[in-house]
Amino acid sequence: MAAPPHHSLLILLTGLLVVAFLSTLAAAIYEDQVGLADWHQKYIGKVKQAVYHSQKSGRRRVVVLTEENVISSLDLRSGDIFWRHVIDKNDPLDQLSLSLGKYVLSLSSGGTILRAWNLPDGQMIWETNLQTSTSSNPQLHVLSNNKVAKDNLVLISAGRWMYAVSSIDGSISWEKEFSLDGLEIKQVLQSPESDIVYAIGIAGSSKLALYHLSAKTGEILKDIQESLPGGLCGETVLGSDNLLVALNKARSSLFLIDFKGDRISYNKVHISDLVQDLSGTFKLQTVSNGVIALQTFSTISLLKLKGTDGLEVVQRFDQPAAVSDALTISEKDDAFAIMQHVGSQIEFIVKFTNDVSSEIIRENVNIDQHRGNVEKVFLNSYIRTDKSHGFRALVVMEDHSLLLIQQGEVVWSREDGLASIVDVTTSELPVEKDGVSVADVEHNLFEWLKGHMLKLKGTLMLANADEVAAIQALRLKSSEKNKMTRDHNGFRKLLIVLTKAGKVMALHTGDGRIIWSNLLPSFRGSRFGGMPSALRIYQWQVPHHSIMRENPSVLVVGKSGAESSAPGVFSILDSYSGEELNSMRLDHSLVQIIPLTLKDLSEQRLHLIVDSNSNAHLYPKSPDSLNAFLHEMSNLYFYSVDIQTNVIRGYSLHKSCDVKGDEYCFSTKELWSIIFPSDSERIAITETRKMNEVVHTQAKIIGDHDVMYKYLSKNLVFVATVSPKAAGNIGSALPEEASLVAYLIDAVTGRILHRVTHHGAQGPVHAVLSENWVVYHYFNLRAHRFEMAVIEIYDQSRADNKDVMKLIVGKHNLSAPITSFARPEVAVKSQSYFFTHSVKAMSVTQTAKGITSKQLLIGTIGDQVLALDKRYLDPRRSANPTQQEKEEGIIPLTDSLPINPQSFVTHSHQVEALRGIVSIPAKLESTTLVFTYGVDLFYTQLAPSRTYDSLTDEFSYALLLITIVVLVAAIIFTWIWSEKKELRDKWR
Repeated sequence: MAAPPHHSLLILLTGLLVVAFLSTLAAAIYEDQVGLADWHQKYIGKVKQAVYHSQKSGRRRVVVLTEENVISSLDLRSGDIFWRHVIDKNDPLDQLSLSLGKYVLSLSSGGTILRAWNLPDGQMIWETNLQTSTSSNPQLHVLSNNKVAKDNLVLISAGRWMYAVSSIDGSISWEKEFSLDGLEIKQVLQSPESDIVYAIGIAGSSKLALYHLSAKTGEILKDIQESLPGGLCGETVLGSDNLLVALNKARSSLFLIDFKGDRISYNKVHISDLVQDLSGTFKLQTVSNGVIALQTFSTISLLKLKGTDGLEVVQRFDQPAAVSDALTISEKDDAFAIMQHVGSQIEFIVKFTNDVSSEIIRENVNIDQHRGNVEKVFLNSYIRTDKSHGFRALVVMEDHSLLLIQQGEVVWSREDGLASIVDVTTSELPVEKDGVSVADVEHNLFEWLKGHMLKLKGTLMLANADEVAAIQALRLKSSEKNKMTRDHNGFRKLLIVLTKAGKVMALHTGDGRIIWSNLLPSFRGSRFGGMPSALRIYQWQVPHHSIMRENPSVLVVGKSGAESSAPGVFSILDSYSGEELNSMRLDHSLVQIIPLTLKDLSEQRLHLIVDSNSNAHLYPKSPDSLNAFLHEMSNLYFYSVDIQTNVIRGYSLHKSCDVKGDEYCFSTKELWSIIFPSDSERIAITETRKMNEVVHTQAKIIGDHDVMYKYLSKNLVFVATVSPKAAGNIGSALPEEASLVAYLIDAVTGRILHRVTHHGAQGPVHAVLSENWVVYHYFNLRAHRFEMAVIEIYDQSRADNKDVMKLIVGKHNLSAPITSFARPEVAVKSQSYFFTHSVKAMSVTQTAKGITSKQLLIGTIGDQVLALDKRYLDPRRSANPTQQEKEEGIIPLTDSLPINPQSFVTHSHQVEALRGIVSIPAKLESTTLVFTYGVDLFYTQLAPSRTYDSLTDEFSYALLLITIVVLVAAIIFTWIWSEKKELRDKWR
């Protein structure tokens, strides 16, 4: 009898190859994989103050203070960030200065907090708290007079207080509170010849006060007060070392005030005598000693002082322009810069203050027209190789971007408007065109083979350093994530963002680069007020790519002013090019925007705009959209939330309208209202389901094989109210005075489906509503901890839909029409858990079909995004789950929610001043795209249930092919060896 074949070698070899094959399926993210599917961009916001620090050797830098409450040090050569600090919004920054050439001083919170930062690395050296009165214009002044500069003192004025603080250690040298009631110090300056400090303030609307103080001791040496006829508006500028220019209360005249003498003397000059056709708002700016600028939206007039005798117009610029402060060049010479628009260019002009009529530099600079007008200029000088003075300017544009201009060129630019995103939407990319050349196919095949051979060497740890770098480059290239066409997985999209400046930008999800940008003309206005505001951005037209050849478009909605009666503004843009297709100024106000699920025949989405008269206006105004709307009008309802009056109201729509001849205008009828008692409840937050949310199934099968039906009404509204005393910051109320009430309300009938009270709870409240559940976050004053609560609502009217025969014969009530007017039979389950972090924003993952498990996306106080599995917030969790509940996947109950460091989707990055989190479904059901914005931007791909429907990008096809070849060779070798062995056994 033949001996059995020997298979031990085959089994061993097969086992090793299977292990090697499975190793390619690892789900962990390694250090070199970070950045392949995500990106992080750092910004600082719109610059409002800049201070240069140019060394003869070493790094040249500029320290800036921005409207996003950021202090940052930028490389003057490249614009890169050396360091930055994002200060909390509750501590607004007021002013910035440099001291001793190595400290950055910042004044914040209305002059109450003074900090010193180390200039090279941004580390905080010291912090001093000051007691001041309420001030709208705190002053920070570094003493530079040689007689007192050796004491390293910094003067701070706010309200009627003045402090002298040492810039070395932050100790207070002296403090002074002036006795004049209502005094607010407007200007602080020092005498160049002595240690006298002049403090000039305004009390009330007409009294001017001048104080002479000793810089060393703070002693008041002289106190002069003068009442000016007609009063003052509070706006003042220094015209020279001894002259103050103040605007009168009617904003029609200027007071020229001499304050260096024994008494205050002044002269009054009418602005109309200087500038004939002045219109609109204007402001004054100090240019240099003896020269001031009068700025309007479109003009700048340079005015030269003739002592108190008057002013004369030296030069006028009739194009939109901006002027810089004076820059000291030598003991006798100061220079200043003017930027004005000339056609498609901007003109960079530098003048000496002692001869304003002549020019040192006049250069024309080409600039992107979508940046708008120049708003601020900060001048700096440098020494050329021929020992002459060269000039460069840091320029802040209307779109909040930052440019450095030198020698007629833009050296670098920063798109810091992206630090102030107000809304986000998405757009699909174009479909890739058919037709590929044979050469491209051969080249791609060669690159494919080369790439997988390199990956194989990397897997077997045979690659050198250059090959590892090549592998990394090939990963980025082979992912094709940066192509401008859509992919079959739906990862490549356009993120279309709207900024506070009214600029729309399209970012590619592959690497975050800007594809196009457009500063909308409809939302541009005066820099001094009355500027239109862009409110929201929506998808306007989303053509089906296989039917229509038109590009998709987006709608930007805004208001032409701050008043509630201000007319609305529309702008429609092409999603692929950014071109403005249409813009209109509406003939009615804009109070509420309601995007509808309806479309017309051209795939344009319908929107309702509710005005201040409670009329609803339909857009787009076309017969197709009107027919589609009228067909569904009886089923359309909406609600409004008035936080000021503490009322929620529900409305229906009717055909008639007060506006005659407008068939696209509809009147509204109030159906219900809920008035919350203002003495016990204040509305804190309202939330609804996302309009585009997809729910895979209504039924939820629990562990005992019973079926629970989710209550999936899109009319469900979550409302949270807090007691008035608990509406402030944490700790503003005692536990006995604080409470939070959560409501689930039907928006059609106003019926309250569920109400729960949390005693001793306080805001801020953050919430997210999805499917049939809502999760909200608040602070528990009794436990001194944050909590997250969950409410799930189920439809009991379908509880008998468990008989298969009823489904077969059609007697189940799933086929019955559903109406919100029928009183629903609902069951509610709720639970609350302790949570470690304070929360800034909350969202939930969205997928294409709604099959993948949900994860909560939580923006923490540390400016990171945590992905928390919804299973941890299951109200059915218990301390000792049954075996059936364990099989269902219910997690045992704990008092707090777990925080896994690996669950932070932002990895080690921080999205500074995080404001919003957006989840975008990909075509691949397992994956969602997450975009987070604040001062920074972060994008990544997230798979809540892992990538169960695809192979990862790291899957090695080369190793799979080699595995198959080796297995086939091993089988053939073993079969031949077995045949030979069997033949030898037979010959024995």
